[in-house]
Amino acid sequence: MKLLRRVLDEIVANKSLLLFLGLMLMFRSAVADWMQVPTGSMNPTIVEGDRILVDKAAYGLRVPFTNVRLTHGGDPQRGDIVIFPSPKDGMTLVKRVVGLPGDTIAMHGERLTINGKPLDYASTQSSADDELPIATRGEQREYFSEALGGATHPIMVLPKRNAMRTFGPVTVPQGHYFMMGDSRDNSEDSRYFGFVARESIVGRAHRVAYSLDADRWYKPRGDRLFSPLN
Repeated sequence: MKLLRRVLDEIVANKSLLLFLGLMLMFRSAVADWMQVPTGSMNPTIVEGDRILVDKAAYGLRVPFTNVRLTHGGDPQRGDIVIFPSPKDGMTLVKRVVGLPGDTIAMHGERLTINGKPLDYASTQSSADDELPIATRGEQREYFSEALGGATHPIMVLPKRNAMRTFGPVTVPQGHYFMMGDSRDNSEDSRYFGFVARESIVGRAHRVAYSLDADRWYKPRGDRLFSPLN
């Protein structure tokens, strides 16, 4: 009884702090959060060690700690960078929306075609190249700009990797999306695990909060601080 009374006294004495922590957890669950990116599937847009900000209300408000939506919100758009659990194993993934409901998607030799129209590509360079892990910089790699959803973003290809470079055409079912990583030869995405249901999309990544370089004793990458994700 003494222990229980002591616990209750501590709760009462720290009720303001506990209320703050509870509200913060609810905010992170339903409105906005941040997450660390451990893999290179979104290189060069997102680099290993980036801590990205996620707008969890972008596609509708949810009841905290659940997948129950209070509002519908906007629908994911082609080119959005989104967060969702893998349909394969539930692991949290960060990918780009490539196909919308009803779209027909195909890829031939790394080049995407959407609804019968090939996307525009051009050889380019990436300012994030020097930020890549040593192992990735040791591989042959090429960068291309990809025009998707009215905007252009860079993608990376690794010609020596075994990867699915040709597939389809496939048609995206209603209420689902086709996701791909910007590092096209180093991404397990909808090519491998299929379509992603809208209700499972957690939110939209929109900015790098900060970034730490594991190859340089976790030195902060100053040029990535609060940089936007396109």
